[in-house]
Amino acid sequence: MNLVYLDYCANAPVEQQVLDRFYEVTKNIYANPNSIHKLGREAEDLLNKSADHIANYFNVTRDELIFTSGATESNNLAIKGICERYRNKGKHIIIGSMEHNSLVSSAMRMQEMGFEVELAPVDQDGRIDRDELEWMIRDDTILVAIAAVDSELGIRQDIEGLASFLKNYPQLYFHVDASQAIGKVDINYDDVDLITFTPHKFGGINGTGVLVKKKNIGLKIQMDGGKSTSIYRSGTPMLANVVACDVALDLAMTHQKEREVYVKKLQTKILEFLSSYEMIHINNTRYSDAYVVNFSVKSVRAEAFSEMLEQHEIYLSTKTSCCPTNAPSKIVFALTKDKKLASTSLRLSLSYMTTEEELDAFFKAFTICYKDIFENG
Repeated sequence: MNLVYLDYCANAPVEQQVLDRFYEVTKNIYANPNSIHKLGREAEDLLNKSADHIANYFNVTRDELIFTSGATESNNLAIKGICERYRNKGKHIIIGSMEHNSLVSSAMRMQEMGFEVELAPVDQDGRIDRDELEWMIRDDTILVAIAAVDSELGIRQDIEGLASFLKNYPQLYFHVDASQAIGKVDINYDDVDLITFTPHKFGGINGTGVLVKKKNIGLKIQMDGGKSTSIYRSGTPMLANVVACDVALDLAMTHQKEREVYVKKLQTKILEFLSSYEMIHINNTRYSDAYVVNFSVKSVRAEAFSEMLEQHEIYLSTKTSCCPTNAPSKIVFALTKDKKLASTSLRLSLSYMTTEEELDAFFKAFTICYKDIFENG
């Protein structure tokens, strides 16, 4: 029996071109880019070339990129760095109510240091309520942090609209976690101050992250040490990771449109299939992207149904992989206000690599599991 992987939001397989380039650079270009000799300069040239290419996608320069170990570190650096650097301007933070743990935990850490943290509510479609956000902003608000696309429901926020609106409040900074958006949906980040992403969500190497920090914005340094690609994050530059990130980003952006069209057809097929079952509740909203189907199996604990599917070599998630295993989905609860739906929700996430045959295998396994519970049990 061939396995069916439907957990691409957690981690995507490394693209072969990315893996080949990563291996080539790791094997052949091993000098430290900080070294002053010829080999070091050659490594630095390659690093700069890749960084320039990545920066172009965001209409910034390479000096505005901070390479990190992943999205978690990037979010930590953005939130803690801004708050500690500009604490004299205010100590009020607003984050979305459907955010990844790395955003929430970073904000909570700042709360322990005397900052006030508020959660921006969402409307019935899962989008930030603009009127509520406007009411929440104060003179001492210094940061608004929101995910472009959330990790469980795939709901796309109106980042362009929010960025334009927040320009009315020059005292605050706007941070966007774009980890689930890059290579999937078109978003203009020109008016966003800080942007997080990680290539392992779209075919890159794990252990790589990027924080885009626009010019004229300072950060309190969180990691001290020697020279690197940025004064804000010390450590030997990870050349192969940056080059691999460049390749993965280029592939994802080049093929984004065609992949989205293909995946949307798969999503439609899944939604039609699941909707035919009485005990299934679809949690997606009209703003969910093409890559996620979130559904609840009523009265069945999410982990239990996931384990049943796993017996048929079907692999999906109950929620984002960074959340506690048996806890209800806080993201589904933020949307539905229904603890039962949040406790029984499953996330099926797709890729252009997903095949029709894999969906058929999922449908077959799902039907068996469903009947075992509701008809044969």
